Amino acid sequence: MRHFGHIAPEVRQRLFHQEPGAFTADSPARLLSAALGATLYSPATRPRLTDDIVKQSGRGVVSMVLCLEDSIGDEDVPAGEDNLVAQLTELAGRPDADDPPLLFIRVRTPEQIPDLVRRLGPAVRLLSGFVLPKFTGERGMPFLEALSSAETDSGRRLFAMPVLESPELLYRESRVETLEGIFRAVDKYRDRVLALRLGVTDFCSSYGLRRAPDMTAYDVQVVASVISDVVNMLGRADGTGFTVTGPVWEYFRVQERMFKPQLRRSPFLEGQAENLREALIEHAMDGLLREITLDHANGLLGKTCIHPSHVLPVHALSVVSHEEFSDAQDILKPERGGGGVLRSQYTNKMNEVKPHRAWAERTLLRAEVFGVANEDIGFVELLAAGIPA
Repeated sequence: MRHFGHIAPEVRQRLFHQEPGAFTADSPARLLSAALGATLYSPATRPRLTDDIVKQSGRGVVSMVLCLEDSIGDEDVPAGEDNLVAQLTELAGRPDADDPPLLFIRVRTPEQIPDLVRRLGPAVRLLSGFVLPKFTGERGMPFLEALSSAETDSGRRLFAMPVLESPELLYRESRVETLEGIFRAVDKYRDRVLALRLGVTDFCSSYGLRRAPDMTAYDVQVVASVISDVVNMLGRADGTGFTVTGPVWEYFRVQERMFKPQLRRSPFLEGQAENLREALIEHAMDGLLREITLDHANGLLGKTCIHPSHVLPVHALSVVSHEEFSDAQDILKPERGGGGVLRSQYTNKMNEVKPHRAWAERTLLRAEVFGVANEDIGFVELLAAGIPA
């Protein structure tokens, strides 16, 4: 699989200076954690789940979560498990499903992990891992131990994606202690923790809040403070950190808005895509695009998505610009090992070798999986090219 693999090769050639690289479910964890992109959630109870997976894969989705937790009712869990096993077994036998997205199951209890792996039998080869809800150091360890045991029994490499969403993490008086406990748990199973996911909806619910479609998670200060502390303690670039993914965007159509749209008109006029701008605004995508940009600025990569229309914006804004690529390559040249300061090739900024090295390394990793845009290509062209005709 590869990002933007669903668009024609000649279009990719026009868009990219360096095309997105191919990867598989067996690729190194460091690469996969950067490649997750827009992780699309789907309730495990969907009757045509196999068809949904194949369809979304054909539209550019590279990671999906099949959810047995909050997206379904308590009474529907047994039926959801049965449907999940049946649908993945069907998918394993379909000739048009040779290269499915990275698939994860969001469970409720540790016991579900070995039970589902056992029931899946040979179809477990389609599974990349499990999403672990309401993760803390104390509650998370049984999930990680169950995953490790299931991995041994099945012979299949399985990753964990803990969701950080508990009230203990939100409340100031218990936050640092909770983060320390989370770090100890995930550090012990570092080789199997692919990414940490943020449950912002649960954070908001603890205070009876819900952000509006023209607000981002970073405008809700109590939520922004948690994101900041999670990145501070769990997302460091010194080798101790993990990939932290962006929070879910809840909206996909807006009936009425209070504030002006947040998308400037000029990039769309230059790309002759004013109709695309209007469609993005109508479907609340201007807020989503702003939040993705803020995710990146705050050290997050990838995003939880609950609607297929959110996938392309996440991927388009994850492509490395030609300018970023140029700066990163300059910073990481072997002869720059001693440090120093240099003017960028675009002659618009200072690149300081030692302080910018970690950024450059992350940028080139992102370039490996999302590609590098051609010099005259911006996110508008990437968005427009990825929309089905």
